[in-house]
Amino acid sequence: MAPHTPQRSERPGEAEALLDAADLIALEGVGKRYRTASGDVDAVRDVSLRVAEGEFCTIIGPSGCGKSTLLGMLGGLVAPDTGQVLIAGRPVAGPDPRRAATVFQDPGLFPWRSALENIAFGLEIQGVAAARRRAAAHELLGPLGLRAFADKYPRELSGGMRQRVAIGRALAIDAPIILMDEPFGALDEQTRTLMGEWLLDIWRRTGRTVIFVTHSLHEALALSTRVVVMTARPGRIKSVVELPMPYPRAMESPELVTLRAKLWSEIRDESLRAMQP
Repeated sequence: MAPHTPQRSERPGEAEALLDAADLIALEGVGKRYRTASGDVDAVRDVSLRVAEGEFCTIIGPSGCGKSTLLGMLGGLVAPDTGQVLIAGRPVAGPDPRRAATVFQDPGLFPWRSALENIAFGLEIQGVAAARRRAAAHELLGPLGLRAFADKYPRELSGGMRQRVAIGRALAIDAPIILMDEPFGALDEQTRTLMGEWLLDIWRRTGRTVIFVTHSLHEALALSTRVVVMTARPGRIKSVVELPMPYPRAMESPELVTLRAKLWSEIRDESLRAMQP
């Protein structure tokens, strides 16, 4: 699967533009404010972004810049105060696993269910018959590398295996969009790197659209077709970096070394700004 040449992010004044045929996701001038004990806090403000079908789009930025809030908006878990969120041209009004499935840093597996049963859980919620959901979950065990662990419970699985089960649960419901919020953040460096390679292979096989939130520049550069850099709170889009290089990527190549330095410089500036009183 060749990398896409995705649509660019929109400037604030272009939020009313119609979706292009290739656009699957559109954030149009979205903003979110939270009420706290110390006063109102703007999490994100006036964010507009287009994402093409089949893209692997990564969002990075300093802590507290609203990355997870944007992901929550796409998943229908967070309602924007301003602007709108569209998937396939239709507004997102609430959670809909047929359109987007979310994978969090904590796999959130049920300890009393086996790996197979956890993978099949989303289908069970959708009312899929037991035989069909079990068959669908079984089909995923091979690509997930879990064929020998189908009957194991979460406590019997490694951290990487538990996260693969969580991703399998998202894949099983056949949503066209997978939203991933720091899914490998709790893993050790070696496992995290291997999980990134595994995820890239799954993405290229399935053609799903992935929106991936991470703090890792290595992950962003190794996995993405495009990287979106956000500012310190209130989160806005600072820059968008296209990554048309083929996979697997030589991370020591001059091009990627230069891009890493550029991304780090931008994130460092925003992180320092976020630390100011």
